[in-house]
Amino acid sequence: MITTKDVEHVAKLARLELSESEKEMFTHQLGDVLAHVEKMNEVDTTNVEPMNHPIDFTNVMREDVKIYENTREELMANAPDVEGEFFKVPKIN
Repeated sequence: MITTKDVEHVAKLARLELSESEKEMFTHQLGDVLAHVEKMNEVDTTNVEPMNHPIDFTNVMREDVKIYENTREELMANAPDVEGEFFKVPKIN
């Protein structure tokens, strides 16, 4: 059972200032939430397989196939300036 002290503690951790009416309201709301969770704990799940998503799907991936490989000469042909096997670029100060 959630108490007003529990709500005050959580509010302090979250750095929230709550009025007395808000503390009372949140005490009832959190109590209701925990009551629902407790009901769910009563359900027999012994033969239920764990799942990570409600919809069973698999990711369809294509085979990784190399289609085309550029040669060094083709790549260097697009460079404005080349020095040996490297792109030549302006010096940065």
